[in-house]
Amino acid sequence: MLRWISRTVASDQPEQLEKAFRWLYSFVKPQSQAIGGLLLLSVLASMLVLLQPWLTKTLIDDGLIAKDYGTLVSVALLMISVGIISTALSGVTRYLHTRLSGRILFSLRDNIYHHLQTLSPSFYGKRRIGDLLSRLDGDVAEIQRFSVDSLFSAVSSVLGLLGSVVMLLALSWKLSLLVLILIPLEVLWLRWMRRKVEVKVRTIRERSSDLSSFLVETLPAMKFIQSVGQEERERDRLNTLNENYLGDLLKLQVTEFFTQAIPSTLTSLTRASAFLIGGYWVIEGSWQLGSLIAFSTYLGMAVGPVNSLLGLYVAIQRMSVSLGRVNELRLEQPEIPHDDTWQPLPTTVVGELQLTGLSFSYPGREQLILSDASAFIPAGSKVALSGSSGVGKSTLIDLLQRYYDPQAGSIQIDSIDIRTISPFMLRKAIAVVSQDIVLFRGSLRENIRYANPDANDHQVEKAAEQAQLLGLISELPQGIDSVIGERGQQLSGGQRQRIAIARALLQNPIILVLDEATAAVDEVTETQVIDAVDQLFAGRTRILISHRASTLAGADTCLTLVDGKLLSNGELTA
Repeated sequence: MLRWISRTVASDQPEQLEKAFRWLYSFVKPQSQAIGGLLLLSVLASMLVLLQPWLTKTLIDDGLIAKDYGTLVSVALLMISVGIISTALSGVTRYLHTRLSGRILFSLRDNIYHHLQTLSPSFYGKRRIGDLLSRLDGDVAEIQRFSVDSLFSAVSSVLGLLGSVVMLLALSWKLSLLVLILIPLEVLWLRWMRRKVEVKVRTIRERSSDLSSFLVETLPAMKFIQSVGQEERERDRLNTLNENYLGDLLKLQVTEFFTQAIPSTLTSLTRASAFLIGGYWVIEGSWQLGSLIAFSTYLGMAVGPVNSLLGLYVAIQRMSVSLGRVNELRLEQPEIPHDDTWQPLPTTVVGELQLTGLSFSYPGREQLILSDASAFIPAGSKVALSGSSGVGKSTLIDLLQRYYDPQAGSIQIDSIDIRTISPFMLRKAIAVVSQDIVLFRGSLRENIRYANPDANDHQVEKAAEQAQLLGLISELPQGIDSVIGERGQQLSGGQRQRIAIARALLQNPIILVLDEATAAVDEVTETQVIDAVDQLFAGRTRILISHRASTLAGADTCLTLVDGKLLSNGELTA
């Protein structure tokens, strides 16, 4: 079945698309019981819908025309009962359908988000955040709608079509031949239009990603845009993106109009022909008026499912675009693939570091950032790491946290190769405080607790006190429970640094890294931050990266990164 669906889609990589459909099916299969229940309700609803035209025929022919008041009342009461039951079924079905749709949607989104969490920083450096948001939101929702809505639409349509055809044959097999003429014509037309729809839908998705990327890029930078007087320029960019989106959207609307217009016109012609022929029979007295009305209704009910099924054919093309875009993310491989042999970090480690012969270049680049770099850092020591911009200092920390593996050499903590340790456990043992402090929209308490969600309120408040945040807390309207806003833009650089230190305290790391952490603050604040770090993290391994000599003063060891190699106090380390 999945292979057949994938083959109906215009794709340059049918095998990849088939795998993507199998991945989608893995989220639908666990909901099989809920789907089965909804399908049963759909069968009951379809039977009630099919019953209504026949009741109308009976009411007209056997009640009104036959002047049988008893039959008229009985059929009318039955029609009311069927209507009430149909309404109740509709409400229950809609509720269950919404619940099922939500479960599948959130499972899909969670799976993709979890996969994105395994990808390296270089992946995000190459991708537009707005494009990722578009795929996680719009494309995943489109996939979910197809996987649920289209399934029930197809079942209801098939049941409606079969039931309607049976009723049409029961009323007049001759007029029923009109349906056999209509269906092949519609199939041929929609098959010809499918590629045009697929191409235009993909274009619309890309235009939507452009808009999302623009907003994600410019809204956080609004203060800078205002400071350089470029508001009009950015409005012009937005207008251009809007016009491109609208232009392609209108082209898609035109294509979809003609995709549906021809089948609708054929349907109207078929119904008109049925009324002309059937009306003639009624006038001649060879057919009853109720039968003609019922036949016309069933004809519409037969054509509707045909259009729905053919529309489903077009919907597959639309969904395949979204599935392909999401599958592109799924095909991105993490730099560090999961290994079942990973071990937890022993609780006895004290933070001794041994870097041996490290050589590293980023994926897709030939130039080595590190070349046979070696160093020994005793546990509990304070190490200054310096070097010119772009020489690879932050890259060395990324290797220490194992976002990447070196092409040669190794890193050991207490003689344990970090490649044998779970990256999750390794990164929890290494706290990195950088110049760009990440703060989330939420309370100050929640931001301090972020690296250790299990910390109780007393531990959070103690960490805040140790990081000298009491002054800030006293100024906030709700104290430590005050919402600090996205990115903490209303806070000073020193305040953000102290929040990061408090967070690191709760993380309780074995190794602390300050990566240009004080570059955005004045020397007085810098001295206070460094003194707090030395006091609070005394006895733990500390690595300070900075261009400022004042930041690096007092270090036990000074390492300098030059031409990919580590030098200690001017000499090559062993």
